[in-house]
Amino acid sequence: MQELYEQYKGLLFKLAYQLTGSVSDAEDAVQDVFLKIYDVLPEKLAEPKAYLCKMITNRCRDLRKAARNKREQYFGEWLPEPYSNPEDSLESSVIRDDLLSYGTLVLLERLSTTERMVFVLREAFGFEYAELAKIVDKTETNCRKLYSRAKSKMGIDSEETVHADEASEAWISGFLAAIKQGNVNQVLSMLDEAVVLVSDGGGKVRAAVEPIVTRARVAEFLLGPVRRLAAADGEPIFDIAPVNGQPALILRSEDGIHTVGLFHVEGNSIRNLYFVRNPDKLGHVGK
Repeated sequence: MQELYEQYKGLLFKLAYQLTGSVSDAEDAVQDVFLKIYDVLPEKLAEPKAYLCKMITNRCRDLRKAARNKREQYFGEWLPEPYSNPEDSLESSVIRDDLLSYGTLVLLERLSTTERMVFVLREAFGFEYAELAKIVDKTETNCRKLYSRAKSKMGIDSEETVHADEASEAWISGFLAAIKQGNVNQVLSMLDEAVVLVSDGGGKVRAAVEPIVTRARVAEFLLGPVRRLAAADGEPIFDIAPVNGQPALILRSEDGIHTVGLFHVEGNSIRNLYFVRNPDKLGHVGK
């Protein structure tokens, strides 16, 4: 049992995290699965990866049902909880085959629970449709339809391959420099015409209640409230660190991290910005 735990705990955590958007829920799901596995007959563990993935997806289904009411009562915009592995570096974390980009996690919120399961298992972990069918208790044909429907809901072309965001550390550093310097023209030039900024304060700290759209308004927000939030002794405190396997903007104060900014970049322009400020969601992004 210890061997199974050591071999699969990382995979199951990443799967659960991407199914729930919550680090704490993912940790609880993994713990629950390994507590229950003691009662599983050994012959059912002939293919442990598939069986454990089925157990974790079922547990996450229950967790998402329980979280539905909380989401409906949530103040303002809801964003997934950002996560970083303390052992990650910017060089090693940028490409993760089994970890979808943060922007993709946001899009997953458009899906039903089963659509999300099929998409994550197929896209992030490369399960074949025959394997998917056993895990989610659907036919292979249904799994194909669910996967296609999921991509359509997420605005991804049926023939398009989901890939990691293109923002590099150097690119984000340039954007960060433009914000620090208050360079309006530079900031505007790096924003897509259809840019959208979403911030999540959870009703506990100040954040935009609704998404901010248009380049002018997003630039105004970045050069106004964001710079003021980052100010300490008159100087903005910004940092770049790996979060969700990609370079992220970290805003700090003497008390620690108070804002995490993640980017979705298309064609060398920022299409989406996500600012997580809810303190309840910042406990897993380093110190």
